[in-house]
Amino acid sequence: MSQHSPASPASHASPASHVDSSFRPATTVVAAGRPAREPGAAVNPSIVYSSTYVGDETPAPGQLVYSRIGTDAWVPFEEALAALERADQPGLLFGSGMAAITAALDLVPPGAALVVPRHAYHAALVAARVLVERCGVRLRSVDIADTDAVAAATRGEGWDADGGGPAAVVWLETPTNPMLEIADIAAVSRVAHSVGGIVVVDNTFATPLLQRPLELGADVVVHSVTKYLAGHSDVTLGATVTSDPDLYATLRRRRTFGGAIAGPMDAWLALRGLRTLALRAERAQENALELARRLVDHPAVLAVAHPGLPDHPQHALAGEQMDGYGAILTLCPRGGAAAAARLTGAVRLWLPATSLGGVESMIERRRRWPDEARSVPEELLRVSVGIEHVEDLWADLDQALRVSQEG
Repeated sequence: MSQHSPASPASHASPASHVDSSFRPATTVVAAGRPAREPGAAVNPSIVYSSTYVGDETPAPGQLVYSRIGTDAWVPFEEALAALERADQPGLLFGSGMAAITAALDLVPPGAALVVPRHAYHAALVAARVLVERCGVRLRSVDIADTDAVAAATRGEGWDADGGGPAAVVWLETPTNPMLEIADIAAVSRVAHSVGGIVVVDNTFATPLLQRPLELGADVVVHSVTKYLAGHSDVTLGATVTSDPDLYATLRRRRTFGGAIAGPMDAWLALRGLRTLALRAERAQENALELARRLVDHPAVLAVAHPGLPDHPQHALAGEQMDGYGAILTLCPRGGAAAAARLTGAVRLWLPATSLGGVESMIERRRRWPDEARSVPEELLRVSVGIEHVEDLWADLDQALRVSQEG
């Protein structure tokens, strides 16, 4: 087999081979993706640096031949992620979150309809618009929290202007970035499947510890591994997960021929970061909910949103669909964009940065990016709460909010 013919997955134990299916996610995240238990063997996988492998005249199915096609450097993380998402196929590690997103978006056939949230990771929406220009995809943007509207767009009802008909793919992000809207994954999946479509869910904000879309009926899950899964703001990676063998094969071909692959050290670091996900998520969630509750009553705050607050429009749905409310919140200071800019300039502990999901707390005004949706308020700050002591986070945020009102 030449290097240009994707081999089947490398020969290794099946996903979750070291994990009992009855284990809770907090246990799975530690136990999955380990080497075989043999006397004298390492408990952690090695970092494998090799661009190619010793070959045979006729390689056996699954035999490693070339690192762009498959490498044992990816296997432990891919097994662990599949176990966490409870997928029947291994995960697929990509060189970035956007590489995983664009691979999943390529599941939309030319000229077909694609349903997307009006609010989502802005680069994903930009990539979706590129499909419109490049291959005539018909984009249907909806309020993803309005299940009836999503269902209508999926069936093509009321979309006669774009040619109507059912959508081939429904793209969900839940909670959405940055507005924290919650989509009903199970309900949308039922509608999509009834018309022959598939559902892709970006699960970056929730992580598989809090939400497992495949169990709710989704077909493909996408992650920016850069964020919570790796968790230390030191790698750039993405991943897809599916239980469907045909979708798995298609996504794997996309990675092989697109070449957006992960390096060995990044894959190893991501697995090491994954081991502490349960602890990090627990602490960050507790901090986020406590800060959200305090911000509600702060005189400098116009609005605050977090799925764990009772007044969040989809609070009940989040409680049913998720095992926690996540560590992202949004706040709008009084005084508009200028006040928000003063706030991000006044923080000392919080980091004014554009990422999220790390151990450190970050804050960012989203509309500073030209591609962000115009319906996102100018002053809205996306707040990624980390694992620092909540009182230190509050003290810094409180003083910065007061500075924000001095303009």
